[in-house]
Amino acid sequence: MTDAAANNQTDEGPILNALAQYIKDFSFENPNAPRSLAPQEKSPEISIQVNVGGNQIGDEDYVVDLTLEGKATVDGEVLFAFELVYGGVFRLRNVPAEHIHPTVMIEFPRLLFPFARQIIADAVRNGGFPPLFIDPIDFTALYRQKIAELQTEQANSPIS
Repeated sequence: MTDAAANNQTDEGPILNALAQYIKDFSFENPNAPRSLAPQEKSPEISIQVNVGGNQIGDEDYVVDLTLEGKATVDGEVLFAFELVYGGVFRLRNVPAEHIHPTVMIEFPRLLFPFARQIIADAVRNGGFPPLFIDPIDFTALYRQKIAELQTEQANSPIS
């Protein structure tokens, strides 16, 4: 057996474990019920904002918050609004340092998203509306956008 083969047997690849998932904060508003539940002549305009935050909480452990905020309006009147902060605690091992931040900010929210999406769909349905199934989110593009914004801010900030 070659040294390379022996090393492959003892080296572990990257390991990612989900330790916990939870609703950190959640609200659903149906401010104009029951009037808002009447059939609408127009389709509602739906807006959704997504934010991801993450922090290291131990040597190998990270907490990630996926925030989804949205509302549906018709002619400026709110039909419903929601805010969900869905969190997870993850363990990450055997990952090169340069890959940790992208993993925390892309892969972890990608794992949380289907659960958060279902919570929102159920809440909207329980609020008297058809379930809102949020389209899949490209967390890689979101991450790249945030990095570009930070770089622009740093380039535009005055040097003291």
